[in-house]
Amino acid sequence: MNSVPTSTVPPTATKRADHTDSPSGGGSAPGPDGTPTQRRAHALRNQPGVVFWGSLSLVAVFVLWAGISPTSLGNSMASVMNWAAGSIGWTYLLVTLGCILLLVYLAFSRFGGIRLGKDEDRPEYSTWAWLAMILSAVMGIGLISYGVAEPIIHFTSPPHGLAEAGTYDAAVRALQFSYFDWGPHAWAVFGIFGLAIAYSTHRRGNNGLISPMLRPLFGQAMDGWAGHVVDILAVIATLFGTTASLGLGASQISEGLNRVFGIPNDLFVQIVIIVGITVVFTLSALSGVNRGIKYISQITSVLSILLAAYVLIIGPTGFLGNIFVRSVGQYLNDFFKVSLTTPVSDDDVQWFQSWTYFMMAWWLSWGAFVGVFLAKISRGRTIRQFVLGVLGVPSLVFFAWFTIFGGTAIKFDMDGDGGIGKAASSDLNSAFFETLAHMPLVGVTSVIAIILVVLFFVSGADANTFVLSMLTSRGTLEPSRPILTTWGAVTGMSAIVLFLVGGLDALQQAAMISALPFALVVAALGISLMKALGEDHDLDFTRPVRVEDVRPESLRMRHDVIRLDFDNPPTSDVPTGRN
Repeated sequence: MNSVPTSTVPPTATKRADHTDSPSGGGSAPGPDGTPTQRRAHALRNQPGVVFWGSLSLVAVFVLWAGISPTSLGNSMASVMNWAAGSIGWTYLLVTLGCILLLVYLAFSRFGGIRLGKDEDRPEYSTWAWLAMILSAVMGIGLISYGVAEPIIHFTSPPHGLAEAGTYDAAVRALQFSYFDWGPHAWAVFGIFGLAIAYSTHRRGNNGLISPMLRPLFGQAMDGWAGHVVDILAVIATLFGTTASLGLGASQISEGLNRVFGIPNDLFVQIVIIVGITVVFTLSALSGVNRGIKYISQITSVLSILLAAYVLIIGPTGFLGNIFVRSVGQYLNDFFKVSLTTPVSDDDVQWFQSWTYFMMAWWLSWGAFVGVFLAKISRGRTIRQFVLGVLGVPSLVFFAWFTIFGGTAIKFDMDGDGGIGKAASSDLNSAFFETLAHMPLVGVTSVIAIILVVLFFVSGADANTFVLSMLTSRGTLEPSRPILTTWGAVTGMSAIVLFLVGGLDALQQAAMISALPFALVVAALGISLMKALGEDHDLDFTRPVRVEDVRPESLRMRHDVIRLDFDNPPTSDVPTGRN
């Protein structure tokens, strides 16, 4: 390496080279070329520590409980969820709304232009590849599982009695609440986690664990057992949040295979699907983000666009355009009202537990997984780009998807016998395929839908396996193959166990329970992120200039500072001060 004279190195460059996790910041790079903290994590990646063994121990206890007394486990999970929905469910609403407001502030504040990495870093992936990975690897399965089911169910039974079932007003409300469940409230949780972890790893040079980002708030406590608890909670939430999605994916694949090929849609088939897909996504995870997740995500994005375009053109195009504009208007008009609506009766509690609270808890349980993954793929992007790409673009895409597929199903039921709504009420996994059955080329579109679910399944579980491995390998950005293989197997096994205990209900309950402590973790992350940004002296150049900063007494140099005498030129060892 060429040596650089000390006098020409900016102070911030020296700090970044020598320090990690200091208020003045620190750049980072993956693997052995990063900061000392990251190099140490990489060197020890084959020696998993407390987080790995603690997480596996808790999963083992859960599996043993399920094997010894599945009924007891199911009843316990149901009791915890009933208590949470009736007592503290409102915290889900406050935290998710707070995440939205914080991200919007950061995007348009003085911090918006800050890069998640060194100032000279640029994005590793193209914008198209980046957005494709965000959309398909993060929440793809939900597009198929709920893209028709949620709007059509709300259409047949409008939330909170806000409209008469089966009417145009009911259709607008159905899409409004679908936007609420799958739009900014979901992506804001992911964004806070992702931004905090990206800033922590790429800017300050920490490892990829959750706990280091909480140091600005809790100090060195995050380096001891308290930090280990936070990281273990992140692993458990990630695992069970993802198994809920895997269960939905297996159910969707089984439903599609039954409709197209006549294969029985039963528990045995669903378990076989989980086993088969587990092998595939584990192999994909072993190939790395650049190969597995990147290419699968791009394929699913293209197929999704083609399928959506087909339904939009063949379906009730004019109706979809009108109801989209009106539903978005209703969503924006009632944004804060719906964001802060809580149950007032026992029936309300049950509805919230099935929809709003479940959705918000699901996003919270996915927060660590999605956040770490977003941080991994977002190095070099500015905070403003990150917020627009994570909060804005996916929300618009999901609004459009729910309008095209859910709106089409609603129109078919408005003009027909309500068959799609009836099918969704009995089994939400049938709603998507039932809608395709009302249009031409049902065989072709159903096969495409099955392929999409499989690829969504693989890419989501692939990313999940990578993140679990990263969190349990001391935060290294390059987990080892044995750890990746272990968490691939554990993810598949956990999904199977929950299916045997209570099917999709048990999967959903596990996701909601694992999210309970994460509402507080997300809130702490938001506060810690703001504190860290405010204390980062490398970002002082973004501060507005105040009147007192330009007063003569503020600009006058102290006597102990080198004075530049222009009548006597400085020696070569003293900077001239001229550009």
